[in-house]
Amino acid sequence: MDNFENNEQQNPGELNQQIEELNHSDKMIGVFTEPSNMFKITSFFPPRTKDWIIPLLLVFALVGIVRSISMMNEEVFFEAKQQQIKAIEKMIEAGTIPKDQEDAMIERVNSQMEMMRGPVGWIINIVSTVIFGSIFFFIIAGIYFLLVKFVLKGDGGYQHVLVASGLSAYITIIQVILTGILTLMLGKIFQDTSVAAIMGAERSTLTGFFLAKLDPITIWAYAVLSIGLTKLFKSDDVKKYALVVFGLWIIGSLIFFYIAKAVPFLSGFAG
Repeated sequence: MDNFENNEQQNPGELNQQIEELNHSDKMIGVFTEPSNMFKITSFFPPRTKDWIIPLLLVFALVGIVRSISMMNEEVFFEAKQQQIKAIEKMIEAGTIPKDQEDAMIERVNSQMEMMRGPVGWIINIVSTVIFGSIFFFIIAGIYFLLVKFVLKGDGGYQHVLVASGLSAYITIIQVILTGILTLMLGKIFQDTSVAAIMGAERSTLTGFFLAKLDPITIWAYAVLSIGLTKLFKSDDVKKYALVVFGLWIIGSLIFFYIAKAVPFLSGFAG
């Protein structure tokens, strides 16, 4: 990638002929070593489906696997079960479900949790994580596309957003592995690598919410995504794209935070 910067001022057509397209492995390494240069080179070629579908499947499959492995730890298993029971209690307090259904729902939680520790549970956990994670991925990518295309007037398509988001997700893999290790080592559930997770802060409070945003790996991933969108949409103003990416992250999370306050069932997903 070193020769690219020396030729960057040439005519784009001539430059495109001189540059060799990076393979997926080079792009994966470039995410960590030279994201700006890597995405700039990538922008001269059509977006490749494998550049987003491979990391997408890897991340969500790994999340499902790590969760399943974590449930083999008795302390983690007990904590996960207690979280679901607390969610039921909150729904009863809010009047979402009647009090006389509490015992039946808790019994259902116990049986489902036991089932999730077996082979069938592993398959259900991994497959459902991939499916629902992918749906969320496509929705967020669609929001990015609308903002970048119609607010920032970027020159690119929806698949460019998928590529930027997918390649940036390789950084998330580091977070998934770290949270899995911490969960197994300490016997408590780590949702992420934020200050809130390390301190054990209650995420249902506003303080806990903002502590959950102090996450170096998540911030790193969003910074690389900002660079990716900037380059793939033929811009040099990374600040505008960073404002969109980080703004959507904070504002979107804040909206969901208050929705979870109104709908207690969602409180376990907030943050």
